[in-house]
Amino acid sequence: MLDKAPNKKLGDLLEKFGGALTAGDVDAAVGFFEDECFWRDLVAFTWNIKTVEGRDAVRDMLESQLSRTGPSGWKLSETDDATEIDGVLEGWFTFETNVARCRGHIRARNGRIWTILTAMDELKGYEEPAGVRRPNGHPEVAPDKPSGISWTEKREEEARELGYSRQPYVVIIGGGQGALALGARLRQLDVPTIIVEKNPRAGDSWRVRYKSLCLHDPVWYDHMPYIPFPANWPVYSPKDKIGDWLEMYAKVMELNFWGSTLCKSAKYDEKTKEWTVVVEREGKEIVLRPKQLVFATGQASRAIIPNFPGRDKFKGIQQHSSQHPGPDAYVDKKTVVIGSNTSAHDICGALAELGADVTMVQRSPTLVVKIETLHDIATGIGYSERALAAGVDAEKADYMGASMPYKLMGESQKPLYEKMRERDAEFYRQLTDAGFVIDWGDDETGLFMKYMRRGAGYYIDIGGSQLIIDGKIKHKYGQVDHLTENSVVLDDGAELPADLVVYATGFGSMNGWVADIIDQETADKVGRVWGLGSGTKNDPGPWEGEPRNMWKPTRQEALWFHGGNLHQSRHNSLFLALQLKARLEGIPTPVYGLQEVYHKS
Repeated sequence: MLDKAPNKKLGDLLEKFGGALTAGDVDAAVGFFEDECFWRDLVAFTWNIKTVEGRDAVRDMLESQLSRTGPSGWKLSETDDATEIDGVLEGWFTFETNVARCRGHIRARNGRIWTILTAMDELKGYEEPAGVRRPNGHPEVAPDKPSGISWTEKREEEARELGYSRQPYVVIIGGGQGALALGARLRQLDVPTIIVEKNPRAGDSWRVRYKSLCLHDPVWYDHMPYIPFPANWPVYSPKDKIGDWLEMYAKVMELNFWGSTLCKSAKYDEKTKEWTVVVEREGKEIVLRPKQLVFATGQASRAIIPNFPGRDKFKGIQQHSSQHPGPDAYVDKKTVVIGSNTSAHDICGALAELGADVTMVQRSPTLVVKIETLHDIATGIGYSERALAAGVDAEKADYMGASMPYKLMGESQKPLYEKMRERDAEFYRQLTDAGFVIDWGDDETGLFMKYMRRGAGYYIDIGGSQLIIDGKIKHKYGQVDHLTENSVVLDDGAELPADLVVYATGFGSMNGWVADIIDQETADKVGRVWGLGSGTKNDPGPWEGEPRNMWKPTRQEALWFHGGNLHQSRHNSLFLALQLKARLEGIPTPVYGLQEVYHKS
């Protein structure tokens, strides 16, 4: 029998704290917080994705939002007992606002709140048609068709009309997992949406990548909304298999997916509060006029190719990693891969395994962790068969992760990476002896914080590191000075003969697409996308506490960004969909803490 004492303690705290909020007593509510405290809100209070830090910031948020929010009905979770470990009391709760049903999580120390998460679940009166509300499915009777309109006829009618005789409320630019997850959420909320994708089919953004690519996150982490992967799905999904899944998903979830469609331009009319989006589909220009525009173009879509001196003189083949098809055509070529993160290792590994002459040029330290070790020590805590056996499914794990403020997350990650270093100490010794330069993040906080700060700088090892240790992948550390007609020359004078140069040099900020499709002025107005403001490499300060511009209102009205890995696309698509649905229905959405702009790109 679980100890019920924590339930009583947390229940008492929640009753008093919730009572103060329901009564609109800001002073009393703030009094329940520690001096060092964090309130992370996912739309419920702020109509934003926002973390406020410290009692003064909590007070400011409540003075702005409390009377507009009208929270009530605070209750401890009926399915999860509270716990108390090492003086930290924590547990889950539910509550309501004037317009929504919500959930949350509290951590308390010495009777005061240390961290709190509040998250919107659904809008009252606009619940998804699931469970007891699921649709009937029979043909719908109409005055001009007493036999009913079939599902197929309705879908055909929608395909004929949406974007032509009637306009979508939302247009999503990009057709990867982020767009599909958001599109599925919006479909369930009855928000007319068109997804615009330059590739012919859903899933093609995966199919066109190099043939050895597999997801490096495990299957339990990668489920899409509504339809989880089957129990026999591989732990690490091959890219073509995930492409087929996404194509199926778009069809089954009844998404309006416009493949082979190029978005040429977009312009916002401040008077009509409407976008003019020009796309080219089937050789014809079509003008769409949505009220909301979402960029879901992906973090790995805008290739960065450094303009090294001599690039124009090189007589061999030059490719960005996103253009590299795989090793088969290059086995007899001398290949130089510039970069040392995931794509670089995968491309080098595939070539080396076929006996090709391939050299990796590492230009900066790279975090490396073995895939099994990462899963055993870190991701498997919330996303694995053992997690499922302990009652933790993907949704619960998502909220467990969301309950930890980013300011505290780094320190919580350090012990995990210390364990990884200890477990694989011999591996790291051998890799270092081979000349590979390893780091653990600027502040030793590991892979996930690197990802959230800069989206790069790491490799989850699936065998590439052993090929470096064994000398099958040649390795050089240094900077590229220039290219000649047939080589890459480093800053130490080393000359690497090359028939093929692959630039595994990463991708730029998503707001680069805004500059291309809308204009540079709007891109500058919105500012940099992604990063936390940590002041670490490629993530300049000041501290912001949440990913810049992601899943929340931006400085450009009616312009949004959605993306991230499959986990982030799944989890955050709900909060973006709720914000869009509320605007469609005219529900007031007073935004607190609109994104500041400190960096233009």
